[in-house]
Amino acid sequence: MSPESTQALEARGLRHAYPTALPWRKREVLHGIDFTLETGARLGLVGPNGSGKTTLLRVLAGLEPASGGTLAVLGGDPTARGIRRRIGFLSEDAAFPRELLALEALELLAQLRGVPRPTARSRAQGLLEQVGLAAAARTPLRRFSRGMARRFGLAQALVHEPQLVLLDEPTAGLDAQGFAVFDELLAGLRARSATIVLASHLLTDLQAHCDQWMVLHEGRVAAHGAPRDLLGAERGGWMLEIEGLDAQGGEAVEHAIDEHGGTLASRSPAPSALRALYRRLSK
Repeated sequence: MSPESTQALEARGLRHAYPTALPWRKREVLHGIDFTLETGARLGLVGPNGSGKTTLLRVLAGLEPASGGTLAVLGGDPTARGIRRRIGFLSEDAAFPRELLALEALELLAQLRGVPRPTARSRAQGLLEQVGLAAAARTPLRRFSRGMARRFGLAQALVHEPQLVLLDEPTAGLDAQGFAVFDELLAGLRARSATIVLASHLLTDLQAHCDQWMVLHEGRVAAHGAPRDLLGAERGGWMLEIEGLDAQGGEAVEHAIDEHGGTLASRSPAPSALRALYRRLSK
């Protein structure tokens, strides 16, 4: 990919295989993934369990090398140190040094990603404040609840101000405060045109934060496009939130929203729509 390219990610025939107990046999998880993603785009990575979402994120993050095909991340090799420092990654089962205090752990992680020491301290303090953990800055990570640990995970993924952010089930285990923090953090990423890849089973995450989806099925790209286009074929696949209707208008909403002065406040996929999409694409 040329330096002038607007592509943040470009994969061609991307494959990845894990070793098995038999040294001559490997288990392939990704079977020739092809896709491109422009800088500043927000991609929702969708698919049933075992479809290859987590493996793809780990390969994009440079934590595991591809077994075949070509991959350019931010114009280079994701396993290269300079590229990895420009990537923020939150894994579903992220583990951090439990004996360290939250502030010193976040400051250390920032320095390991190339942030100068004075900047690392101020940035760590600011992010802990932003994720609602300022009061726990001097608390060992081993004493964090699951929700607190997840908010810390979000902070560590962003402490070096990465250009590409990879999030694997980021809202898993979050409390109500955590969801608000998550929304605020992603708004900040959008404001500075960071590229986001978000894997989630929650339609609320995908609908609110992703302008395109890529559906994986058995390690292959089954579909890639706008959510409205992908879900458009699913009958009864949308939920509407309507404001401004009286009781009489509510009874007639299915026939004529406009006739009763209603305003369509939101339109989002129904929970069953994603399952229907998987079934259709797996046939």
